[in-house]
Amino acid sequence: MIIDVLKIILGVVLVVIGIIGGIVPIFQGWIFGIPGLIILAKYFPPLKRLLIWAKKKGGFIKKDEQEDI
Repeated sequence: MIIDVLKIILGVVLVVIGIIGGIVPIFQGWIFGIPGLIILAKYFPPLKRLLIWAKKKGGFIKKDEQEDI
């Protein structure tokens, strides 16, 4: 249970750093934002759906393939 809380905190911190990085022109925010979303997708179903959509859009999984992440 404590590990899950730490993972959620880490995911939120990474997403916040990613948002800040998106605002600052020198800093690459997506490097932190995407791993944060991947970590949080395990605990929040809307983020999991967003991650599956992004994988389909990027061609990492086929559109007809139902992969459980």
